[in-house]
Amino acid sequence: MRLHFPCVLGALALGTLHASFSFAARPFVVDDARVTDPGACQVETWLKRNPGSREFWALPACNVGGVEITAGGGMQSAAGQAGQRDYQLQGKMLFRELTTNDWGWGLAAGVIAHADIALGENLLANRYFYAPISRSFADDRFVLLTNLGMVDNRSEARRGLSWGVGGEYYLTQRTVLLGELYGATGFDRFSQVGVRYWIIPDRLQVDSTYGFQWNGTNRTEWLTVGFRIISGRFF
Repeated sequence: MRLHFPCVLGALALGTLHASFSFAARPFVVDDARVTDPGACQVETWLKRNPGSREFWALPACNVGGVEITAGGGMQSAAGQAGQRDYQLQGKMLFRELTTNDWGWGLAAGVIAHADIALGENLLANRYFYAPISRSFADDRFVLLTNLGMVDNRSEARRGLSWGVGGEYYLTQRTVLLGELYGATGFDRFSQVGVRYWIIPDRLQVDSTYGFQWNGTNRTEWLTVGFRIISGRFF
C-alpha cells in the first residue's frame, strides 16, 4: 500500500507553525517533558493501518507519586494469519517541569513482552529508555520536542542510540498540528505528521496521523486514528 502523501507535509506541519499545554501521546513517538497530573489517569487508544495489517493499541497510565506508570499493549491482525500481541510497561518522571517559555526534561524507561508486532516504526524494543527534553516558545504556541536514549532489541541482538525531534503548533486552543522525525543507530528512520483536537478540553481528545519510512528497501506508510481520555484526580 503506497499512500503517496507529499513528504513536504511534515515541513508544513512544523514550519507554518496561544494555547494551553496538552500531554504528548501515542501514536506519536517523540515524547514530551510532561506527565499526567498527580493522582490522575489517562487512556490512549488508536487504530493503525499498515500495508496488509492493522494494529490496535490501548495504553492506560496513572501518575503515582510523581511517576507516570503506563501498562497496556497492542494487537496486530492480518488476513489469513494468527493475531500477534505485545505488552508494554513504562515508567516516566520529570526532573524539571516544562513551563511557559522555558524548558523541561525527564526520563522514561520501559519493557516490551512478546514483541511480535513489527515495532520498527514505533521505535520500541524489548527494553528501552530515553530522556524527553522540551522547550516552549511564543507563550506555549509552539513546543519543540527532542528525545535521546537507547533501544535494546534482544530478539534480533541489536542495540542502538535512539533519537527524535518534533514539534507541536497550536492553531487554536483545541487544534494542534504535530510533526516528528525519529530513528536509532542501526535501525530505520521514520516521520509522522498529524493533528489533534480537544472534543472536551483537557478531558477528551481525538487524533489522526500519517507516517512513512525514510530509508530502507521495504519502505512502508501507515495511517492512524485514536482517542485519549484524561481523568480528574483519583487519589
